[in-house]
Amino acid sequence: MRAWLGVSAITASLFVFLTTELMPVGLLTPISGSLGISVGAAGLTVTLYGVSAGLGVPFIVAWTRRVDRRVLLSTLLAVLTLGNLVTAVSPNYPLVLTTRLAMGFASGVFWAIGVSMAMRLVPQRHASRAAAVVMSGISIAAVVGIPLGTALESLSDWRTTFLIWAGLSALVFLAVAAVIPPLPSANAVSVREVFGLPLKNAPLRSVLSVVVLFVLGHFGAYTFVRPFLEDSASATPLFITAVLMIYGIGGAAGNFIAGYTVNRSLRGSFVVGCAGLVVSLLSLLAIGHERGGSIVSLILWGVSFGVVQLCQVNMTQAAAPETFEAAMSLNTMAYNTSIALGALFGGLLADNLGVASVVWFGVVLTAASLLLTLGTRRRTSRTVPDGVPAARE
Repeated sequence: MRAWLGVSAITASLFVFLTTELMPVGLLTPISGSLGISVGAAGLTVTLYGVSAGLGVPFIVAWTRRVDRRVLLSTLLAVLTLGNLVTAVSPNYPLVLTTRLAMGFASGVFWAIGVSMAMRLVPQRHASRAAAVVMSGISIAAVVGIPLGTALESLSDWRTTFLIWAGLSALVFLAVAAVIPPLPSANAVSVREVFGLPLKNAPLRSVLSVVVLFVLGHFGAYTFVRPFLEDSASATPLFITAVLMIYGIGGAAGNFIAGYTVNRSLRGSFVVGCAGLVVSLLSLLAIGHERGGSIVSLILWGVSFGVVQLCQVNMTQAAAPETFEAAMSLNTMAYNTSIALGALFGGLLADNLGVASVVWFGVVLTAASLLLTLGTRRRTSRTVPDGVPAARE
């Protein structure tokens, strides 16, 4: 029972880390108005968070490889709590950006260690189930966290939203300290070995390339979904809250579906999910000016993202099962750096060409990820010698 309570605490940790990272997505307009900046500049609150989460994680994970993981996770949550509190009371834009940059380091390390911690808490035969439970925190964040933040802002202001999230982060900190037992570091490696993994591991290298492309496309478009809906469909804050919740429900459904399909065909599940991302973004461009069309597009978008999100974690584990924590640190670096760059490129496009151009950016990059996945499969089947194990399908 205590083991599964620990898994629940880690799931709650994922919830507060992810909602903190993506909260500005639903608050770009009020943040930009309050701080006197453009929507594109407000998008940098996502960009800098992702930069530090991505670039710092392999170093921090390696440098803390002898630190008990419960102690490390508690420290990360303390940083998150303080960061949300400072964001809530920040008087100006530079302090908000600096605080988000600091919180990003903590978030990146969590993504590298969280799933492996959960898998170690339970008996080995339940490890996959524990990983799935933790990853459900993504869907919970999408269904509840980000829309709730948007709703709270409409009732008060964006600062109150971050203040409430500081309180939630503090509660999760207490839960982790209470229910997770001492957890000495396992299979962590040095910085040099971490960065050497893609050079020696071709399947991992392919997975990381695919992740970079689909994350760039997805988050480049998703970061600016509120301005897009406001411009194209004259969406109100209430409608945006509702449609983000619908998107999150779709993500939960996609996560549930992928939980069954990845065991039959991991690569096939990713291909279908990535194709769904492309179609959903094209649909948003075609019929997103109507509220019904935007709802349909966001449902498909959410389901597709739920599928690819679970698949990419399983693909990373399949590519590097013996060095999963180190591989996840590289995955986190690629993932969060791509979130940052996606938000940055999206901001530049939004400010110069309009928010619709950001959705086209998403179409191109997710399509590139799909094509690379299909092409990599063909090349791998021709070049891997007989008897050499490759990542499972």
